[in-house]
Amino acid sequence: MKIHPLTIICGHYGTGKTNLSLNLAVDTVKTGVPVTLVDLDIVNPYFRSSDYSRLLEEHNIKLIAPGSAGTTLDVPALSAEIYSVFEREGNVIFDVGGDGVGATVLGRFSSKFIAHGYEMLYVINHYRPLASQAEDTAALLAEIEATSRLRATGIVNNSHLMKDTTCQTIIDSLEYADETADRLGIPIKMTTVPKGLNGISNIPDLYPISIYVRTPWD
Repeated sequence: MKIHPLTIICGHYGTGKTNLSLNLAVDTVKTGVPVTLVDLDIVNPYFRSSDYSRLLEEHNIKLIAPGSAGTTLDVPALSAEIYSVFEREGNVIFDVGGDGVGATVLGRFSSKFIAHGYEMLYVINHYRPLASQAEDTAALLAEIEATSRLRATGIVNNSHLMKDTTCQTIIDSLEYADETADRLGIPIKMTTVPKGLNGISNIPDLYPISIYVRTPWD
């Protein structure tokens, strides 16, 4: 899995952005490329990349987090260190808050992203409320692009039902993902599948992922 040196992960609340970001970071650093993970979620105090600092430390992944990381406070304080990542060696992954509100913070850095080049991956999940239909999913991206002043370059079909995900769960999402891609005019860059879930092999750009992010009751 090779990703752009500046990769933005955005999408609807609960689509699995943080788990995808963690997987991309861990898999990339295993190839010998230095990785920095920037937690840009200053809206939702739960399920942030910052909550997995031990995992990141174990893999020698640099974490840059908002000032409220590690707490349940919603304080929109960004580390000044974020501004240095555009000159950093290796790959930088930005885990962005949900919807247009969460993506507002990207607007502060839009000119830098445009100047350096970037990839913005839009994470979709057929089984999330308010974004289960291609039309609604496309409308949500329009909000994200408007507030971030950046354009998505690809889609990640991360459709799942958490621990109840089966092969059929993913297969049943493919038509939705294709329709979303057609509406938006951008390609599907990968379709995720939980590691250990066997029986799927003929889907293009299949990306097996570990489940790092779990709910408290799991």
